Formats: sequence, structure tokens, C-alpha cells
Amino acid sequence: MYTVAAEPFDFTFPAETVALIVIDMQRDFIEPGGFGETLGNDVALLEAIVPTTAALIGLFRRMGWPVIHTRETHAPDLSDCPPAKRERGNPALRIGDEGSMGRILIRGEPGADIIEALYPVEGEHVVDKPGKGAFYATPLTGILKDLGTTHLVFAGVTTEVCVQTTMREANDRGFHNLLIEDATESYFPAFKQATLQMIRAQGAIVGWTAPFSALEAAVSRGDA
Repeated sequence: MYTVAAEPFDFTFPAETVALIVIDMQRDFIEPGGFGETLGNDVALLEAIVPTTAALIGLFRRMGWPVIHTRETHAPDLSDCPPAKRERGNPALRIGDEGSMGRILIRGEPGADIIEALYPVEGEHVVDKPGKGAFYATPLTGILKDLGTTHLVFAGVTTEVCVQTTMREANDRGFHNLLIEDATESYFPAFKQATLQMIRAQGAIVGWTAPFSALEAAVSRGDA
């Protein structure tokens, strides 16, 4: 077992049943000119976590532990995108519209893909999800069952939306969750901090949080 110095208390996980889920590190959310920026957001906030997220992925790859990537995407005909989602607000561009990197959040389009620095390698699962949570209308439950996963480590964007939603879904399904604090981010820093507090409140009601250095230290100690 590995023991990570986390909040609200230590997070312990077995090497043979842990997996990493990296949420929605997509070009349209992170790169300048993408969908996130067209909504008026500062994408530099999200870009800042790329090095730590890359280091986290690298750690899992070195240890031979599973890495799962998610992408928020929709079918080209938008059959899996409810009007209530597409039509909300008054953005300059909407899901399915032509953006600077192809049609926004449409499967197969350049902008919907994962950024090059974190791109999946052969053998890693990529889960396309039509909603905020990675369990809804996806094969993720089956993937984790086949892997024998009991403990999940999370990274990605945004902290308060897709990351938190997936962690809550995982919690309801009996998984033990650890969010790496410096490998997740929001366009709104206050939202990130509030979400970290919500996740670990009341004795880790949703999960634990810790910096990458704490996970790295636990693995380096060789607690297993």
C-alpha cells in the first residue's frame, strides 16, 4: 500500500488497483483561440497545470498503472447534445459551430482532441463523454471493472465542473478518490479552491486532495 499525505487525512491505495483519470485536457479548453477563450476565459490558467499533469501521467506510466483520458465531445449531428446544453447563454460560438480548430467539441475535430503534451499513448483508454461526468453514457464503468480498479487519482479541467462531477459519480459507485491539487484548474480560481474544500469536507465526503509532490513522495518511499 502507498500512503499519500493528503487532506483531510492520509490517502492509502494499493498499487494493483489504482488508476489515473485525466479529465478533458482538450485543445478547445486549453489552447488560445479555442472554445474556452471564445467564452471570455483566460486559458493561461489552465495551461499552467500542463507540466504537473504531464509529470503525473509520466509517474503512472513508469509504474505501469492505468491511465484513462476523457474528452467532452459530441456526435457530428449533435444527437447526443441536448438543446438545453447547446442553447444556454449567449456565447459568440456554440457547440457544433465552426471554430478556429474545427467544429467545437465535435468528435474527430482537432479542437476536441487532447493537447499534444498530454497525448495518450498506445494502450491507454480514451473515453468520449457527452456530459460533464465521465460515467454518464460512456464505457467507463466497464473499463474500471475490467481493470479491477478500487482507487482513482484525478487530474484535469475544470475543477468545479467535469472533474468534480466525475469524482461525485465515482464516489457514488464506491471508488476512493484522490484529486491532485496542482494538476487541476478552473477559469475561476475561487471556484477551484471552493471545490477542493467541498471534496474533502466532512471526512472526505467526496474524496481526498493532495499536491503532486505528496503522491510522488509516497511512490518514492516505496511504501508498497
